[in-house]
Amino acid sequence: MDELPIGRRVAYWRGRRKMSQQVFADRLGKSKSWVDKIERGVRRLDKFSVVYEIADILAIDVQLLLGKDPERRTDALNCIDQVEVQEIRAALERYDSMSAYFDAAPYPPPLVDMRKAVNHAWLTYQYGRYGMLTRALPKLLRDAQAADAGYGGGDPAREAAHLLGQVYQIASSVLRKLGECELAWLAADRSMAVAQRADDQLLAGIATTRVCNALVAMGRPRPALELNVAIANRLAPGGGNDASPARLSVYGMLLLQGAMAASRIGDSATVDDLLNGAQEAATLLGGDHNHYWTSFGPTNLELHRAAAAVELGDGGRAVEIHQQRIPEPDFNALLPERRAHHLLDIARGYAQIGDVANAGEMLLRGDRLAPSEVRCRPIAHEVMSDVLRRTRGAPPPPIAELAEHMGVGV
Repeated sequence: MDELPIGRRVAYWRGRRKMSQQVFADRLGKSKSWVDKIERGVRRLDKFSVVYEIADILAIDVQLLLGKDPERRTDALNCIDQVEVQEIRAALERYDSMSAYFDAAPYPPPLVDMRKAVNHAWLTYQYGRYGMLTRALPKLLRDAQAADAGYGGGDPAREAAHLLGQVYQIASSVLRKLGECELAWLAADRSMAVAQRADDQLLAGIATTRVCNALVAMGRPRPALELNVAIANRLAPGGGNDASPARLSVYGMLLLQGAMAASRIGDSATVDDLLNGAQEAATLLGGDHNHYWTSFGPTNLELHRAAAAVELGDGGRAVEIHQQRIPEPDFNALLPERRAHHLLDIARGYAQIGDVANAGEMLLRGDRLAPSEVRCRPIAHEVMSDVLRRTRGAPPPPIAELAEHMGVGV
């Protein structure tokens, strides 16, 4: 990357952010032709003010855009910088278990400490504290890999594999939210392999949803749909499978994520079919729970029903679900990440029907719950940009202030 011309680096990071040339040009206030010429090197990018603006839109350190080592940012709400990305990538590139196959592994971390650290990481994620989590992930990955490599067999080895599988899932989930889709896919894929060593079908099932989420984020919804449904069928209650709360939760989440993948394809019939199956599982479960860190239950089902409507382009339906099918006490009992994620989906729904005032209000509510969910996610930046562009006159002060915190301009 350091040896590429700056135009090629612009093209690379624009692609990583899943941003078309037209969208990028609109945010920059330039023409699509201008962007194309910059990326092909036909036109020079010689104004430092424009370079800074491009780095801001692409949410990367300007030094990285210039081909230099990035500087660490100290703002607590910055979610992830490229130094942290490289540290997480380096941790994912370790193969401690393979090294231990040939040589004795060093003394592994105590499992009791690892359990506490993994539980803390899950809660950090579910409370939407992504910056704190990404800073902790490199060490947590290394420790979990060392534990997995260091316990030779039996129950301790299975537990160590289980914990490592969870850490990979946490890494995949937060990396996907922050736009690092390829790394998210790698971490999720690792979690599926480790789940087999942990001898836990439900852990493998929920790892499947992480793989499929990463595939959808990379623009591959069809294989995600097929994989979700295939594994859901294997884990479905009945036959030789029990109907425990944990199984119902994992099975239900597989169906919900399958519905989200189907909505990306525009297959509304499959969306309805999978949501109906998930509703049966939620009814049997009887309430909202957090088995295998899924937050699965009747309320999360409705949140996904609204999210699928947004993906299908039916913002009005999403708003109707939000207003009529999600009781406020049940919604407020969910963890902050789930609630803020839903409010971001509803902001998108309001934007789809042209109600930018309520779209902005949903962003503000989400920001109060879990600032990182709104300030750090590329999709939230797109919604805010849309709100600012379509607001007549100056935006209300709270919206303008949030836009400034997010680094989003008209």
